[in-house]
Amino acid sequence: MNILVTIIVVISAIGLIATVLLQSGKSAGLSGAITGGAETFFGKKGMDDKFATWSKVFAVVFMVSVFVLSMLTK
Repeated sequence: MNILVTIIVVISAIGLIATVLLQSGKSAGLSGAITGGAETFFGKKGMDDKFATWSKVFAVVFMVSVFVLSMLTK
């Protein structure tokens, strides 16, 4: 059980880091450099909204899984 929760923690941490880095900041950030072709389909605002939503999801999964992992290791 510990291994499964640890894998979930690692995946959610990597996902959280990736979505936060891909969000555009005040100077367009990494999102503007990577999502050039995707902007034609979703639009700049649409991609930023999706990244914000996914970062919230990854943050909640990360917090819950870390709490569960700490309860399992006691």
